Amino acid sequence: MSKKLFTPGPGNVPQLIRVQLAKDLIHHRMSDYRSILFNVSDKLKKVFKTNSDVLILTSSGTGAMESSIVNLFSKNDEVLVINTGFFGERFIEICSTYELNVHTLNYNWGETYQLQDVKDMFIKFPHIKGVFITHHETSTGILNNIEILGEYLHTTNALLIVDSISGMINHLFDFDGWHIDCALASSQKGFLLPPGLAFVALSEKAKDMLPQSKLPKYYFDYQKYLDYYKKGQNPYTPAISLVLALDVALDTILDKQITTIVNEKKLLRQYVEKRMQEVGFELFIKDESLKGNVVVPVLTNDSYDVDKLVAFLDNRYNISVSKGQGKFLNSMLRIGILSEFTNEDIDDLINHIIEFKAISINDN
Repeated sequence: MSKKLFTPGPGNVPQLIRVQLAKDLIHHRMSDYRSILFNVSDKLKKVFKTNSDVLILTSSGTGAMESSIVNLFSKNDEVLVINTGFFGERFIEICSTYELNVHTLNYNWGETYQLQDVKDMFIKFPHIKGVFITHHETSTGILNNIEILGEYLHTTNALLIVDSISGMINHLFDFDGWHIDCALASSQKGFLLPPGLAFVALSEKAKDMLPQSKLPKYYFDYQKYLDYYKKGQNPYTPAISLVLALDVALDTILDKQITTIVNEKKLLRQYVEKRMQEVGFELFIKDESLKGNVVVPVLTNDSYDVDKLVAFLDNRYNISVSKGQGKFLNSMLRIGILSEFTNEDIDDLINHIIEFKAISINDN
């Protein structure tokens, strides 16, 4: 690979998928595409662990987030956003843009939510119609427990909307078993594709809400997608090359098995943690049960200038590493491990960091 992307996504696209992306297009209204769309839909159901259709949008993950709001709610509806980081804040912003009545549970970055807080919000605001949460928060590395939240919300009339854009595949996920009503994912994370596709799974409970939503929608109208899927089409021109590559990616994922992928990523994440601590960084999250397998957030000390280190790796070695976000912009590195990296790739990164530190000391 020409550039190594140690970032929260996108990651490096595997050679097998790049070969598929180089092939000729087919037309999205013909029978060959219809066959592939049906196949892809069946495979997506297995990844999401659901019997429901999984919609494919030509969009980024943020488009999928917005689509969930405009399809399931109306102006002034009461909703709750569980905010554990940058992308929880994004849900708040989108809900506010569409003039929903937004209640929030805001947690310090690096913390997960508390179920009792959610229960208390329902006592205080019994008319909440939906709860938004991020499965894996790439700004902090936190992995939120969706299962226990789904068990509780299943006893209410509220919908559970889960942003699993970076959570999917690299962590266990069970749409039906966890009583999720709307789950969002996108191509450039665990699916190892370029950006451009987003995926939406809907429960029957969520589908029942579609006719009740009064917010404006056209391109992201879920009902159109559901209707067109019955005849093996998208309502509008899709990113055809990405859909064809998705078919290949899903075969690879399902053949390997998600449990194997999760275990491999966990071991790689732990190796990154070990090596980064060896060169003087501090783990941002200490509790093993809260750690996701997509990004390793570490705090710097006085030995490292984050901006200079990121520029050094990029300019000299064609390696991309992400800085922190928000108040951690200049004090955190986020080592993304979405790509098919090995321990040797991590060792290579660490050696370059050691080199940077030595140069910095000599310069001073």
